[in-house]
Parts: sequence; structure tokens; C-alpha cells
Amino acid sequence: MGITAIVLLIVARLWLWLDDIRLLPAYVTPIALGLGVGLGVAITLLSEVAYRLWQPYRMSADIYLALVLKPLKVSDLIWLGVLPGMSEELLFRGVILPAIGMNGFGVLISSLCFGVMHFFGARHLPYVIWATLIGVLLALSALFTQNLLVPVVAHITTNILSSYLWKQRRSNKA
Repeated sequence: MGITAIVLLIVARLWLWLDDIRLLPAYVTPIALGLGVGLGVAITLLSEVAYRLWQPYRMSADIYLALVLKPLKVSDLIWLGVLPGMSEELLFRGVILPAIGMNGFGVLISSLCFGVMHFFGARHLPYVIWATLIGVLLALSALFTQNLLVPVVAHITTNILSSYLWKQRRSNKA
């Protein structure tokens, strides 16, 4: 997880160094923090609904999350929220979205790239579809607010809450 975050950060920095783009700004305001947390909670709730109703997604998510979450303690979930939330948002919404265009095409391409990053084989296709859809929501939040902090906070919130709920579900089955 830490290595992936560092690699994504390096890719983002290299892209900025090689291409003359303006990084999407991140500034702290109570509204941005509230929007980020609210969006993160909404995504978590949508994920719970998808998990319960869409069996292929549930199976795909269980395989992926077991790989990532099983060895982690509950206290480790903070790092799971922060590291990917910051590094992935910096790359996909902070760099790729402005580089391709702050428009529908940029939202689509950056979201597809985000979804494909979650691909670990054909059995994970429903998880990739879900990640792509979440990428659209995160990109739209960046596009409409012009503030990278909103999708960063949303991503961190979603990762922490969804991971905690998944671990709780697993511990209750044991």
C-alpha cells in the first residue's frame, strides 16, 4: 500500500515535470471538508447497497478486499484511507483530469484509468466497473468545486468506512 502510494506520487510528479499543466488546487475550507465527508459517506452507502444487491460485485469485492484488508488491523485502516486517498486523487483528479481537460471527456478518461488501476483479473471486472463509477463521482466533485481536497477527503472517508464495514462483516461471520 505504501509502495503503491509512492509510485503514484512519483508518476504524478513526473507528469507535472514533463507536461506544463496546472495542478488542480487543494484548499481547506469548512465547506470543502463537509462536501468531502458527505460525498465519502454517500459513496460508502452506495457501496453497501451495491454489495448487498449485486452479487458479482460482492464476490469481486470480497476477493479484492480479502487480499488488501485481511492482514490489516482496524487501526491500519487509517493508513489505508489516507495513503491511497491522497496519492490516487493527486494523480487521477489532480493531474490527469486537468491534463486531459476539465470537461466530460477528462472525467471519463481519468475515471476509466482509475477503474483499470483496480483490475486484478477477469473476476475483478465488477469491482473495476464500480471503481470507474466512483471515479466519475470523484472527478465530478473536483470539476464542480475546483478543489482537489473534496475528492481527497471523500476518498479517504470512503476507504476508511468501507474497509471498517467489510472487516466488521467478516468478524461477525467468524
